[in-house]
Amino acid sequence: MELIQNTADLSAYLAADEAVDHHHPVVRAVAARLAAGATDSYEYARAAYEFVRDAIPHSWDSGDPRVTWRASDVLALGTGICHAKSHALAALLRAEDIPTALCYQRLTGDAGGHMLHGLVAVRFNGAWHRQDARGNKAGVDARFSLDGERLAWIPDPASDELDYPVLYAAPHPAVLDVLRAAPDRSYLWKTLPGAL
Repeated sequence: MELIQNTADLSAYLAADEAVDHHHPVVRAVAARLAAGATDSYEYARAAYEFVRDAIPHSWDSGDPRVTWRASDVLALGTGICHAKSHALAALLRAEDIPTALCYQRLTGDAGGHMLHGLVAVRFNGAWHRQDARGNKAGVDARFSLDGERLAWIPDPASDELDYPVLYAAPHPAVLDVLRAAPDRSYLWKTLPGAL
């Protein structure tokens, strides 16, 4: 699948916004700690990915009812669904000048129907590489990779699942609006869009 930037301006994929708030002191502190142990930007990106994947539980897996959507809150509270974790990873990567996009998959939900799943794409060596920091569990073994994708799930076209090829510089409003409006995760689960 060919990934398509929604803006030709690469600097947009380094920008801070309300959700990807990489200028926030919490984001900066985590980024500095991770950068201290990395020898280059690739090693930093892998460390940031593994931190978000492993140290911040997916709230569905942990049973945490809190809804986070701002990167600094995800890092401070240590919880979030895939979209929130993607915002946190994008903020950590952008904090170290690594262009990072937000992207999405349409997957079958646990209760039937479809739901959007959030990922990021990082730009290295002139190409975009999608990464899924949702968090591993039984049946899910996502890994940081620039040599072939190692995502949590591969969409099944027979089930009307798909990869959206567009790389967004900011969170898609259809996702961000429901994250901001949800008082808790159970409400969020009922309101997350099933398609872009």
